[in-house]
Amino acid sequence: VLFGVVNEVEAFYLVDWNIIGILFGIWIIATYFNKTGIPEALAGKLAELSGHKIPFFISLLGLLSGFLSTLLDNVIVVLMMASIMVPLLKRVKLRVTPFVIFTALCANFMGSALLLGDLPPQMLHSVTGIEFLEFIWQAGRPSSFPILTLTFLITVLAFYLFKFRRFPLIDREEMLRAVNVHSGTIKSKAFAFTVILIFSGTVVAMALRQFIGMALGFIALVGAAVLMICVEILRKKGPAPKLDEILLDIDWKAILFYISLFVLVGSIDEAGIIMMISKQLLPLMNEPLMGATALYWVTVPIAGIVEHDAYILTFLYVIRDMASMINPWPYYWILLWAGTLGSNLTMVGAPALYVALNICEKEDGSKVSLKEFFSYTVPFVAISAAVNYILAMVIWVLPEIT
Repeated sequence: VLFGVVNEVEAFYLVDWNIIGILFGIWIIATYFNKTGIPEALAGKLAELSGHKIPFFISLLGLLSGFLSTLLDNVIVVLMMASIMVPLLKRVKLRVTPFVIFTALCANFMGSALLLGDLPPQMLHSVTGIEFLEFIWQAGRPSSFPILTLTFLITVLAFYLFKFRRFPLIDREEMLRAVNVHSGTIKSKAFAFTVILIFSGTVVAMALRQFIGMALGFIALVGAAVLMICVEILRKKGPAPKLDEILLDIDWKAILFYISLFVLVGSIDEAGIIMMISKQLLPLMNEPLMGATALYWVTVPIAGIVEHDAYILTFLYVIRDMASMINPWPYYWILLWAGTLGSNLTMVGAPALYVALNICEKEDGSKVSLKEFFSYTVPFVAISAAVNYILAMVIWVLPEIT
């Protein structure tokens, strides 16, 4: 605005308020879900399934974190899982750091599997108009959810086999007692049922958006509003969180950041910089295998050292500007996956890792060295990126060549 690229009114309209509506609505619902006691109850069930095997239990919690983050914000998932894991690990005298970092990596991983879990897939919806179900199957091919799920399962299995199995076993009864002491119970079944019912209804409505004819942000906000009203009514009959508690838990700084992000990247587009980048990249993108490989392996490290949301949004516009000359979808998916997986490299790329690192240093009472931090993030990114690259090439890029 100060340099005259856009005026203040144009800056306002550069913001995708539909995405801001999705973020705010889903965060409200997710915050209520976090207070139901359901995650703790699920952890108790996983403890029973794993018996006395801490490595197996933590791996199962990692899987739970990943799949929860397909619908919930990954920072909320990290806080949720940490509240379950930390007391258990301290009770059995194990350091918190390896397991909390692993859980954060898992939570950040699956955020792009569906439309709701993280900002990048929502930005993809904004730029391309892709719908909820197309994140499962698109253009006759499996897309984000099945490809990331398979990559995720292989990565977690590798960590279980080569990282976690060295940790000692503990007495089965001791482990179950530790989980039961801290997992708690569902205090109000009416509250938990209401949250699950409205959350499920909101997700279904968003999946059927093109048939309903309403914007995703509007659906998410309606779901959040209905839930807030229902919970306020329930509070008169039983335990349920107050509305002001929920609003205080919302990350308002993140919402302001995302608003600013749209203005920034939109202004870059208005200035013609994105079109200039597109013209430079077009010759490379005309060769699908070379172009996709270059985009993938350049994106992975960059997403680890810069805020990956801004990077992904910028290059979504770049690919969009080339859409009349190439099939953009292999490049859209590769950008989304490489940006998400690469962001797990450092806490700069993934806010979930920053939150996890703070928890680790507080609970273990010492700084986490870069060597230890990278001993988890680097192999996690290397394994997941390599597996995902192979799947992306086979399913989305090689068909373009043939």
